[in-house]
Amino acid sequence: MTIEFFRRLPIAPSGLSVEPVPHTLIGAETNVYASPNEQTFTEDIDGFDVTVRAIPTSYTWSYGDGSSFGPTSQSGGPLPADRLGEKTATSHRYTETGDVHVSLTTTYRGEYSINGSDWIAISGEAQIDSAAVPLSVWRSVVNNYADNCLENPEGAGC
Repeated sequence: MTIEFFRRLPIAPSGLSVEPVPHTLIGAETNVYASPNEQTFTEDIDGFDVTVRAIPTSYTWSYGDGSSFGPTSQSGGPLPADRLGEKTATSHRYTETGDVHVSLTTTYRGEYSINGSDWIAISGEAQIDSAAVPLSVWRSVVNNYADNCLENPEGAGC
């Protein structure tokens, strides 16, 4: 079993999620995470039943603003809605407004078994890119007004 054979397998990319999406704010933590997916393939090679496993081992994120993180073994994970904006192991803070594309590359190691034998490691790795997620980075502005809109509907902020 060669690394070239392993890399030709139709290994599906990890899922890539961004929170919040489709918009985030400058200076807020934007959570990104992968949904890892171990995969198994069965091939008949010269009359032998060969099973190949692709196992995710590391993740590398490109945040779309020139910065990246990884490779790391941490795939990250989702946050509850009331905790969005918290720092996570895989989150990122944007410093400029604009549209970016967050991307993920997952590195897989392979192993194979012939006719149900013990698993044998495949020398080398395969890197699979997930589809990029578009994200708009916004700036927020807060204005406080002392006017009462019920008494003065034409007042600032009404």
